[in-house]
Amino acid sequence: MLLERIVSEGLAHNSYFLGSGTEAAVIDPRRDCDIYCDLAEQNGLALTRIFETHRNEDYAIGSCELAARTGAEIFHGAGLPFAYGRPAREGDRFRFGGLEITVRETPGHTPESLSFILAERQNPDLPFAVFTGDLLFAGDTGRTDLGGPGRGAEMAGAMQGSLARAILPLPDSVILCPAHGAGSVCGGDIRDLPVTTLGYEKRTNPVLSLSREEFIRKKTGEHHYVPPYFRKMEQGNLRGWKRIHRLPDLRMLTPAELEELRKEGAQLVDIRSPTSFAAGHIPGSISLWRDGLPAFMGWVLSYDRPIVLIDDFNLDPDSVKRHFVRLGYDNLTGILAGGFPAWFRSAQEIGSFPVLSVQEAAREIAAKAPFILDVRDEKNRTGRGHVPGDHPIYVGEIPERLAEVPKDRPVFVYCDAGFKSSLAAGILRANGFRDVTSILGGFTAWENAGLPVEKP
Repeated sequence: MLLERIVSEGLAHNSYFLGSGTEAAVIDPRRDCDIYCDLAEQNGLALTRIFETHRNEDYAIGSCELAARTGAEIFHGAGLPFAYGRPAREGDRFRFGGLEITVRETPGHTPESLSFILAERQNPDLPFAVFTGDLLFAGDTGRTDLGGPGRGAEMAGAMQGSLARAILPLPDSVILCPAHGAGSVCGGDIRDLPVTTLGYEKRTNPVLSLSREEFIRKKTGEHHYVPPYFRKMEQGNLRGWKRIHRLPDLRMLTPAELEELRKEGAQLVDIRSPTSFAAGHIPGSISLWRDGLPAFMGWVLSYDRPIVLIDDFNLDPDSVKRHFVRLGYDNLTGILAGGFPAWFRSAQEIGSFPVLSVQEAAREIAAKAPFILDVRDEKNRTGRGHVPGDHPIYVGEIPERLAEVPKDRPVFVYCDAGFKSSLAAGILRANGFRDVTSILGGFTAWENAGLPVEKP
């Protein structure tokens, strides 16, 4: 038997490959699906089934892509109008090799959510793993705010009922296999545990000890951000995504070609470090460092205009392309040939903005009284405190809240450590804000320097 978890970096997304006998199945595949085909080939297995725990909101599901390559059947919940695959319902059983999967309908995160209980065929009443999707995580449960307006309490009640009926009665020894790990936007306090069991969660997961009324009250009181790309994912994951067959080719662009695309409205994404971006960048570009791509591209990039990348040396482009594929950005067009050095060697216009240490920033704040912008998320701000006199706008919401930032005053931007402030500064500069400064080290450095902090 083979059970392998495949983690998609940046999204904290888990998919699973199961193999037994001569057959294999995949649960919640990602769109760049070579890894599943490779595992099947390496182990001499025919990939025959694909199971989806729910209609995902935070990434493009790869079921149709994988089915087109392998001939596998797709199964998903019956409660939403999927344009592909077949519905699986409560009690359905699927057998392959020495394994058996039993379907449980577990609504709550979404109306049609499913969980899959895994057992050996010779011991079907002794399950050893359960795939819970976004129902139950290590240390948390899924969010319940995505079922539609005014349905938060209803979905929270459904989730509590699903847990009590279908999951918690399973033996303590059952291995929990959720669809996400720590850092996912699909939960609030997911623990960083590579492996956990139901027994461990029953004893340590604070949400599972709540009464039904307490559970509903907690879940409806949670605050979660809803990135604009979620709607695109919901639509694509119901309809089925266009087949890509392989990672897209990137057109190598000369500085002159990039300049023409820039004039035509292309989105320029600089994936270098924030400090490199601040020192010099193509005017109108934004700073989305490599590791920040999956977390923030869905906030600030559109699906209807070409996307062009700017790097230093254009190393390992495949890892970058995967991030775009996983979020359905098929409008990724090209990359600057020769990297940013090719731009400045061709004597093109260069933009920049100042960066300050926290000590320098504190002196400048006292002297100039700038508009101080905190672009951290609400959890960090309320949990750690903030710079006195600042104004909070989460970095992902800046494009929609530009009117709240004055153009007639210097703007000092800070975040946790300096990365998101570079993204925010780039957005502001691209929208006509001329006097923008990023504070290096962010709030972490501010605290470490012993500078004044205001607590909520």
